[in-house]
Amino acid sequence: MKELITKDDLIQLGYPKYTSIRIIRQAKQIMVQQGYPFYNNKRLGCVPRLTVESILGCELESEENSHG
Repeated sequence: MKELITKDDLIQLGYPKYTSIRIIRQAKQIMVQQGYPFYNNKRLGCVPRLTVESILGCELESEENSHG
């Protein structure tokens, strides 16, 4: 299971493009607030899976499970 999530991963899971972008942006803001200043970078597109799951309020389905 991947520990980092990108907007493309969210799109593959069925989220619309701009919703995926907003979720990643929100996750980056949370990581900066938690004391990780390197997430304050426009080019960085990967965020921790747990942060995305906390925003969505549910566990993300892993890619292995969705195809099998």
